[in-house]
Amino acid sequence: MIDNLSLGLTHGLMLLAAWLLLRRPDLDSEAPPPRHWRARTRPQDPPPGA
Repeated sequence: MIDNLSLGLTHGLMLLAAWLLLRRPDLDSEAPPPRHWRARTRPQDPPPGA
């Protein structure tokens, strides 16, 4: 009984997680990921003469 309960519970939770992940609206989005707030907008230019 315990074995069937644990197998059913774990498989049910994995099914629920997969179903919720597949319903996400951003799953099929081609937009770039948001930039981190600390990320620089562009790399720094090298110093002149370098």
